[in-house]
Amino acid sequence: MTVTILRRGDQGPAVTEVRDRLVRLGLLSSNASAAADVFDDILLAALRYFQQTRGLTVDGLVGPQTFRRLDEARWKIGDRVLSFTPGHVIHGEDVAQLQQRLIELGFALDRVDGIFAKSTDAAVREFQRNVGLDVDGICGPAFFRAFQRLARTIAGGSQEHLRELSTVANFGKTRTVETCSILLDPSDLDEKLVGSDMTHAEVCWDIASRLEGRLGAMGTLVLLTRPKSGRVDGERTRAKLANESNVDLIIGLGLDRHSNPLAQGVASYYFGHEYSRSATGMRLAEIVQEEISSRSQLTDSKSHAKTWDLLRLTRMPSIKVELGYATSPYDSSLLSQADTRDNIAAGLSSAITRILAPRIG
Repeated sequence: MTVTILRRGDQGPAVTEVRDRLVRLGLLSSNASAAADVFDDILLAALRYFQQTRGLTVDGLVGPQTFRRLDEARWKIGDRVLSFTPGHVIHGEDVAQLQQRLIELGFALDRVDGIFAKSTDAAVREFQRNVGLDVDGICGPAFFRAFQRLARTIAGGSQEHLRELSTVANFGKTRTVETCSILLDPSDLDEKLVGSDMTHAEVCWDIASRLEGRLGAMGTLVLLTRPKSGRVDGERTRAKLANESNVDLIIGLGLDRHSNPLAQGVASYYFGHEYSRSATGMRLAEIVQEEISSRSQLTDSKSHAKTWDLLRLTRMPSIKVELGYATSPYDSSLLSQADTRDNIAAGLSSAITRILAPRIG
């Protein structure tokens, strides 16, 4: 199904499908509305709750990411056969449940992201080897029977948390500023900041180019997802580019928007949800907030966990920095000043240096 942006007040079969999926998830009563094809306030409340619990942007809109997550949420562990097929990777909440239980059982996995990739396949095969099943990487009826029997006997577990803490400690030990490679992903939105002649794309590109210069002077390899006047089609394309480039870090740069012009401040986002998080991404996001807020007059709006495609689909630590609100006269005025943009670039450069050399931070 081709998904357009659905919002409150819309009507049609696409709204009915969204409503049906929320009903199946238990977030909406089947008789909550007399008009199933109308996007009403009841549907809006259920959708916003779904977005909040899945680490999505809570905007009450059904765009491509929200619709994909609604589709993934319909699967529960054991509902279908799971396996790793290159080029046709399975996504779903059943995969996330499988990953969570494998981690609790002590099997090595990168993180709980709901993506049945190579690391999940390896953990499944190791489980099969341990319990005497055919080692084929296929999670079918026989696998799930053995899996559920063993999973019921073991609860809890903090292997992932301990491994993530170790990853943060080791990240800077295995890389230096001179050997690290970084992908910068500046927004390409051609929309002006309120009260300014500059667009999102121009502000983010300017900061990215300043950061590239600072890092390049220290020997860091810096790649960008687009040229100065170019565009990149969606976060999934950016994530694919990052994985193909095999960089060490990804930093997305953007500007936030809100209907309330008083909303302001810089915020950083890393991959995370109730079951899993990127500890390296979280630490980098925290340091970025410290550095930018101490060097500029932008309000520190803290760091937060999200499951956006750029953060979830990439294999390396990734963060997204919303450098301020384009709809805020205060933030727009600051971001229109070259000094502010240079200070932001300096803060980002310092944050990267700190994550690569923990003893400094």
